[in-house]
Order: sequence, then C-alpha cells, then structure tokens
Amino acid sequence: MSTPSTSALPFLPFTRPQIDEETIAGVADVLRSGWITSGPQVKAFEQAISEYCGGRPVRAYNSGTAALEVALRVAGVGPGDEVITTPLSWVSTASVILQVGARPVFVDIDPVTRNIDLALAERAITAKTRAIIPVHLAGLPVNLDQLYAIADRHRLRVIEDAAQAYGAQWKGTRIGARGDLAMFSFHANKNVTSIEGGCLVLPSAGDIALAEKLRLMGVTRSGEDGMDVDVVGGKFNLTDVAARVGLGQLKRLDEFTSRRRVLARRYFERLDPALVSAGIELPPADFENSCWHMFQLVLPERPGAITRAEFIARMREAGIGIGVHYPAMHLFTLYRKQGWKEGDFPHAERIGRSIVTLPLFPAMAGSDVDRVCTAISLVLGKN
Repeated sequence: MSTPSTSALPFLPFTRPQIDEETIAGVADVLRSGWITSGPQVKAFEQAISEYCGGRPVRAYNSGTAALEVALRVAGVGPGDEVITTPLSWVSTASVILQVGARPVFVDIDPVTRNIDLALAERAITAKTRAIIPVHLAGLPVNLDQLYAIADRHRLRVIEDAAQAYGAQWKGTRIGARGDLAMFSFHANKNVTSIEGGCLVLPSAGDIALAEKLRLMGVTRSGEDGMDVDVVGGKFNLTDVAARVGLGQLKRLDEFTSRRRVLARRYFERLDPALVSAGIELPPADFENSCWHMFQLVLPERPGAITRAEFIARMREAGIGIGVHYPAMHLFTLYRKQGWKEGDFPHAERIGRSIVTLPLFPAMAGSDVDRVCTAISLVLGKN
C-alpha cells in the first residue's frame, strides 16, 4: 500500500523542544558568569517550581529518575520492602525500586485511562508493601482521591511519578500541590524542559535535609569548612546551565499547555471516525485535568491488521515520526527473571504491543495535525 508523498514537506517528529531567544541569551549569561554547576540558577528554578506547587519544598536533580530514587529513599523504602506500580511506563519507574533494594509489584492498568488500576493496586497490598508509585501517563492524572484514600487506609507512602504531568491538575489543584511526594521530569521531550533534569516536590520541610544530602554524595556542610557524610548519596545535582533553560520554559508553561490542548482537540476533530469504528482506540478526551504530554492511539489487533512496526515505517515514509510509549516493562528480561511473565497483565500487554504516540508539540500548526490524520487514514485505510 502506498503512503502519501511528502517530498515538499519537512519531517515532522513526534516531539520537538521550543527554546526561545531570551532563554538562549540567558544560558550565554550563565556561561559567562563562571558559575555553571549548581548555584543561583538552580535555587531560582526550585523557587519557581515551589511557587507553582503552592509553596511546597522542592529540590532539583539532574534527571527525573534521580528524583524518583531520592523519593524512595526519603520515604524509607529499602531491602525487603515492596512498592506497587504500573507495568506501562518508562522503565525508570520500576528500576529505581530495584536500585534501593526493594521489589516492584506490578498490577494491571485501566484500559481506558491507561493508568494503574487502583482497585487492583489495593488488592496487591501485603505486609511488605511500603509505597505506591502511580504514573500520570501522557499527562493524564490518576484519580488522586481514590489513590490517597487507599494510602491512608493502609498507611502507605505515595510517590507520584508525574514525569509527564507538569501542567496537569486534579479537580482544579495542580499536580504536585497536594499529597505526598511528587516527581517531575524536565527531559528534552517533556512539556517543559531543562534539557536533562527533574525535581522532587516534598510534603514537608522536614524532608529537605535528607533530599539535599542524597543529591550530592550524602555530604552535609557546616560553618566555613565543616563537612560530614552520614548516608550514601548520589551525584544527582542539576547544573545552572540546565536550570536557566528550565526557568525560561516555566514562564511559557501556560502557553505551551494551552497550545497542546488546542492540538489535541484538533486530533479528535480530524481523525477519521471510521478508524475508531474499525478498532482504533483514542485517549480519554480530558481537557480539564490532562496537560496532553502525548496524544496516543492504540492500534487494533486482529488477523490481517497492520503491525505497529509497519505503521511506524509507513508513517516515516510519509515524513512523520511516531513514538512508542511504552512496552509493558514486566516482559523485559530483567523483570521476567523476577518471575513476571506474559499473561500477568493483559491490558498493559495488549496496549504495550499496540500503542503509538503521534506528533504533539507547541510549535506544530493545525495543518500539521491534518497532515498526520491524512497519513493515518491512508496508511490504515485498507487494513
């Protein structure tokens, strides 16, 4: 089957960061300042995020993964503990649980929201369970009322993997402004970026000292020359260069989020309804809570249907980049070795086999969405 010719059109990736000239000039100022590692820009970045999250304490790290690991350690999770999480996420979500010596316990997802099924999560709680890590997949929050009711009943810590949810909210309250620990990522493909980076929003000032020590080798400084180390920390500090990029991005959050919502609405309007009738699954049309980090379809699985690999290849021939977020991680070799197997989580496995991420970033024009929708119709029309 042929795909549309796009020889006159540039390649459209599934995402692209948008860095303005003021931010670029600001980075040059930081480079000229002589203070390029953690310093005043990091403090300003943390303060800006704290203000966004209702004044809660914030500490920045060189990745969301690092922030997630620190969160587990701040929560006291360690060897012998279990942490409940979703199999449908970037592998960091579970890998950090292993990193602190605990065991990830996966439960299946809700096939509509694609987030962790909280009823199943509660049924998976044992005497060893110490925490729950929900993932706000694609920027769509889990039901925080239900989540924290479960945590309260069972006296569990919650670590929200909000890597994709900066700009999202739950019932009018920003993600990160309530609850327990929350991690944001500022990786290059996120809604706002610091190139690489992340942060941890803390529930109380009492957690700040440990979160700081764990960020930089467990070091505590005092006076002019005092230094002590009483815990094993990591090398997780963010640079001022990265923080300055992040500060420029934070100023544009509302603009970026608004644009993403406009583009997502256009996808719903322009995707051929016949494709949905034929089995394509759309994301929930949530324009109140989601920050629309990604717009994802699930391709149908039936005899003779196009495979995901074929779909990606044909869309690339049409000049359009498609992402895969994510395979069900319990089927990776690392987790199979721990006893997880095919058939454990049917919803996550099916969606993990068939999910595709369409282009969605603020610099896109409406015509770009139309182009993607036209290509999808041509690629899938005869399948």
